[in-house]
Amino acid sequence: MIFSVEMIYVLMGIIVLGCSLYIFTDRTNSRRLTTGSFYFIYSITLMFGKIIPPFYIGLMVIIMVLIIAGGGLKKSEHVEESITVKEERRKRLGGRLFLPAILIPILTLAGSKLLDGVKIGGKALLDPSNVTMVALGLACLTAIIFAMVMTRGTPTGAVKESRRLLESIGWAVLLPQLLATLGTIYTNAGVGTVVSKAVTAIIPEGSLFWVVVIFCLGMAIFTMIMGNAFAAFPVMAAGIAIPFLINQFDANPNHIAAISMFAGYCGTLMTPMAANFNIVPAALLDLKDKNHVIKVQVPTALAVLAFNIVLMYLLVSLGV
Repeated sequence: MIFSVEMIYVLMGIIVLGCSLYIFTDRTNSRRLTTGSFYFIYSITLMFGKIIPPFYIGLMVIIMVLIIAGGGLKKSEHVEESITVKEERRKRLGGRLFLPAILIPILTLAGSKLLDGVKIGGKALLDPSNVTMVALGLACLTAIIFAMVMTRGTPTGAVKESRRLLESIGWAVLLPQLLATLGTIYTNAGVGTVVSKAVTAIIPEGSLFWVVVIFCLGMAIFTMIMGNAFAAFPVMAAGIAIPFLINQFDANPNHIAAISMFAGYCGTLMTPMAANFNIVPAALLDLKDKNHVIKVQVPTALAVLAFNIVLMYLLVSLGV
């Protein structure tokens, strides 16, 4: 292939590496050595994760966790432009400021749909194993270049701004990758079997309603624990969906999968573990209460969760 998933990770790693080098040289940060080391190690895992043995990647992750636990991760003090300069730039660029952000979803959708299966010289243009991921990476790169041309910026300025955003996210930058592995770990550890046995022992035999309630609540709760509905689904599917809803009550697997993920997303709205949805926005907006986003979302999440329970129960009971 011409553009692979690994290339996207390497590109991300190069950007993070540049950020770490700036942090190492920032004498205003009293923890610049440990903070820089955190992001430097993170960049290594991104650039060489495919060739470094998993054992050593695990050691790197442990070191990063120890840096966080020891208070070694500190946000640098960034000197921002004056309001006058920002206002002048805003007037000059106007609505064009939003174009780079708008380009990302448009190019990602176009790339994943139009370039899937396209070959040049006998090689696939985009990695067939994950076309969307590669399209997203290329879309982000294109948006960065477009933004630099539009604002007359430089690659150095782009890396510095990436550093500011990366430090605003902080330790939460690790969560998506860590949480992505939890579903497999929990399933291999037999958590699904334990859940299945618990359901059999607690719920009256043949009670569809309570099976649906426990399943949807379980999806929301496990998502809150793992921070990711995709990680929760294998556990709950193995423990409840397949043995009870599908095999016992003959439920439509497509309906169960769709509604269960929706129920899991309700848990996403109520947990700090879903850092990219709840903690990162609070950090980027400099909210005093870092859980404010979650508190606002809880009523909606509970209402939608109740709706999912009722919907799943009706569909299964009616045999739809």
